Amino acid sequence: MEKINYIIKEPSRAINLPSELGFGRYFTNHIFEMDYLPEKGWCNPTIKPFTDMAFHPATMVLHYGQAIFEGIKAFKTINGDAVIFRAETHIERLNNSARRICIPEVDVNFVVDAMRELVSIEKDWIPTNKGEALYIRPFIFGMDPFLGVNPSKTYKFLIILSPVGAYYPRGFVPVKILVQDDYVRAVRKGLGECKTPANYAASLLAAEVAKKKGFDQVLWLDGVEQKYIEEVGTMNIFITFKDEIVTPKLNGSILPGVTRRSVIQILEEWGENINQRMISIDEIVDSYKTGRLVGIFGTGTAAIISSVGMLSYKENDMLINNGKPGELDLRLFEELTSIHYGIKPDTHNWLTYTEKKGIELV
Repeated sequence: MEKINYIIKEPSRAINLPSELGFGRYFTNHIFEMDYLPEKGWCNPTIKPFTDMAFHPATMVLHYGQAIFEGIKAFKTINGDAVIFRAETHIERLNNSARRICIPEVDVNFVVDAMRELVSIEKDWIPTNKGEALYIRPFIFGMDPFLGVNPSKTYKFLIILSPVGAYYPRGFVPVKILVQDDYVRAVRKGLGECKTPANYAASLLAAEVAKKKGFDQVLWLDGVEQKYIEEVGTMNIFITFKDEIVTPKLNGSILPGVTRRSVIQILEEWGENINQRMISIDEIVDSYKTGRLVGIFGTGTAAIISSVGMLSYKENDMLINNGKPGELDLRLFEELTSIHYGIKPDTHNWLTYTEKKGIELV
C-alpha cells in the first residue's frame, strides 16, 4: 500500500490568465506522476510542481508511439463545488486503450481519487464562465531507452490540467464539415477505438486539406468500403432524421465517446427514437434531397455538442437547418452543461466531487 507523495500541498492560484483562454495553451502549477516498473507494478505516485521533462533520445514512445491518453473536464458548480464529469468512465476507456497498446492497466478507483486530489489542489484554476472548464489530460507512455520494436517494460503515467475556454472560439455556431474520401483514418480491428496518438497523427493531413478549403472538421468514412460514415476528427456524429436519430454503431474503428454515451442515454430518457446502426453517406445525401434530413450534430468532451451547419461530399454541399443550430442540439447542450455546473440535479451520478482526501495505492 503506497500513499501519494505530496511535494507541494498548498492550493495554487491562477494568475495572469487572459480573458480568452483558448484550448490547451495554459497549464496549472502541479501534475500527478506515477511509474510502472516490472518488479513493482504501478508505484511512486506523486503530486508535484509542473516542470519540463528530460528524455533519453531512444525513449521508445518517441520512436514507436506506444502511448494512450484521455480527455476529461472539471467544472465549478453554481454552489462552488469542483466536480469531474464521468471520471470513472473515462479511466475505464483509458484501460481499454491500454489493453490494445500493450500497456499495463491502472486501478480505476485509485486514478480517479488521484485526479480528485490534483483537481482539489488546483481548484482555483477552474474557470467559471459558461462553456469554460478545467481540462484534465491523463496519459501513459513507454519509457524504455531501447530501439527494438516491442512493448516497453517501463511506463510513465501523468495527469496535467489546463483551464480552457469554449472549444470553438466563435461560440455555439454551426461548423462546416468535409466528408473525406481521399484518406483513411482507421479500420476495424485496428486502433480506431483507442485514444492513442497514432489516430490523431493519421488525421492531420486530411484536416489541413479541409481547413484550406474553408471547412472546420473532417467526417471520416469507413476504411474498407469508403461508404459508411464513422466519426469526425474531434467528435462522434449524430444524424437527425424526421423519424429517427442515428449515430454510427461502434465497430472497432470508432472511438466510444463518453459524451456520445451520455447523449444516447439522455435521448432514450426523452423518449426519442435513437438508433446505433451503420449509415451510409449516400443515405444522408438522399435524405437531404428528399427533406428527411433534419439536422446533424457532433458530441465530444472538448466541444460537448456542436451543430453542423454544412456537410460537403463530392459535389453535394448540404446546408443543414439553414446553417443555424438545431433545436435538439441546443437542448442537449443546455442539458449537459446544466449538469456540469450543478444547475440541474445529477440524477445519473455522473459527477465526481473532489472533497475526498488521503489516497492509498493498492
